Amino acid sequence: MRHQILRHKQILYFIVAGGLSAIVEIGSFKILSVYLPRHFAGEYSFYGIKYPFSNIFSTGCGIITNYFLSIWFVFARGKYSKRREFAYFICISILSTVIGLILFQILYHLVFRDSIDMGLYTLSQEMMSKITSIVIVSLLNYSIKKKVIFNG
Repeated sequence: MRHQILRHKQILYFIVAGGLSAIVEIGSFKILSVYLPRHFAGEYSFYGIKYPFSNIFSTGCGIITNYFLSIWFVFARGKYSKRREFAYFICISILSTVIGLILFQILYHLVFRDSIDMGLYTLSQEMMSKITSIVIVSLLNYSIKKKVIFNG
C-alpha cells in the first residue's frame, strides 16, 4: 500500500513539475513565435517547417526547467553520477525534442486547421499544436526517465 501511495505521489509531482516546465516552454514559445519572425523572416517557414527556432529554444527552456524540478522534487537520485545523469537526461530530452518537433509539424499541418476563439483568448493553430505535442512527449518522457535515468 505504501508503495502505491509513493508511486501516485511521484506521478503527481511529475505532473506538477511537467506543468511548470510546460508553462515555461509554452510561455517562451509564445514570446519567441511573436518576436522572432520580426527579426528573422525564415522563422515563419524554414524550408516548410513552421517556427523551428522558437520550438527549439522554448523546448530547451522547458528541458532545463524540467531537469531541475525532476531532481529536486520528483525522482530520487539514480545510480549514476550527477554528470552522467545530466548527460542521459539531455540525450533523452534531445530525442524527445526531435519527436516533439515532428509531432508539432504533423499537428500543425494536418490536425489543427483553425484557431479556437475562446472569447478572452484565441487558441491559435501553433499553440494547440505545441500544447498537444508537449502532452504526448511528456508521457513518453516520464516512463523513460523513470526507468533509465533515475532507476525507479
